[in-house]
Amino acid sequence: MPYTEEQKKEHIRELQGYLYGISLFDKRIPQILPDGIYDKETAKAVEAFQRVYGLPVTGETDTAAWNKIVSVYRDCLDGEPEPYSVFPSRIYSAALGDSGELIYIIQAMLWKAAAWYDNMPKVSVSGEYDVETEKAVKSFQKCCGLTESGCVDCITWNMLVRFLSSK
Repeated sequence: MPYTEEQKKEHIRELQGYLYGISLFDKRIPQILPDGIYDKETAKAVEAFQRVYGLPVTGETDTAAWNKIVSVYRDCLDGEPEPYSVFPSRIYSAALGDSGELIYIIQAMLWKAAAWYDNMPKVSVSGEYDVETEKAVKSFQKCCGLTESGCVDCITWNMLVRFLSSK
């Protein structure tokens, strides 16, 4: 069966996906979005990869380049978990009425704390800093000897992270 144009596009898209994944770990590799077209940007990303990883710099993906790209990509996946910093700054404070990704994370952390300790109030993970969340934060702050503001500032955040890390 002949190699179709669609199969070729899928292989190029796969190559581009590997290169994009590698670029998230290695800033020397330009980021390209997988579109299935082997264009100038793809060739430049391949050239950069070849230069960085000691291959002949051609911009073409031969067997040696393909195998090395796949190997480096898999090595990126096998590493230690990357930390994810979500708390905005030392002066930030999450409070009643706030919403978003950080609030989901705070609520998930409070939910986990409540699963370990019966005296911690249960919270819903909704992404909305509601009265229930404020109450749980105050309870956690009280347990840690912090001022019971009901707001998650940098100090409360750090205590919550340490608390969960110790379990």
